[in-house]
Amino acid sequence: MGINRFFFIFFYFFLNFCYSRPISYSGGSTFMIFSNNYKDSIYYHYSPSSKYSIGAEFVKNKFFNNKYSNLRFTYLIERKNTRKSQRNLYFESGFSSNFTKNFFYGFRGDWETRRIYNGFGITKTYAFNKSFLDHYFVFGVAPYLGDYGDLHSWIMLKGKKNIFTNQFIIYPMFKFFKNNTLLEIGFSNKARLDIHLMYRF
Repeated sequence: MGINRFFFIFFYFFLNFCYSRPISYSGGSTFMIFSNNYKDSIYYHYSPSSKYSIGAEFVKNKFFNNKYSNLRFTYLIERKNTRKSQRNLYFESGFSSNFTKNFFYGFRGDWETRRIYNGFGITKTYAFNKSFLDHYFVFGVAPYLGDYGDLHSWIMLKGKKNIFTNQFIIYPMFKFFKNNTLLEIGFSNKARLDIHLMYRF
């Protein structure tokens, strides 16, 4: 997938509609676990306000076969609430302990109603004299509309670039949310297991 096609998708989501919220409520904390074909990580962040969060991430990098820590910063660029929908656009960045050789920055956005979910992300990573462009988009539909406090579910398709092979792949994912806990899980032969677990407190 060429860079021009990616920016078309980026502006499509941003202009027309603008994964889980990377910023909590003011004074709130979030604990997250990620696992995919590129890395395993444990991530905690604190939100001094609803506009930004700061946190620490402990990473096992599968590409370089090493471990390191990131100091992360996320900023809410825009949030728009209507009677039936919400959209968000975030800036994300992170620096490892050896920040001159390992850092990243990017954007993430989403738009959703109670029935439909759309999301995207683009991240530029620099690590050990190499650079990677990681991007994805997600489209999901809720098979039922739950009430407050119910288990909410989405059936989704995720498209992303495999940074190992440079192939763009699409695979199914399932999203579950109840109270303060969110789980996203997907699998494909090329992307392997893709898991995101989040808990707010």
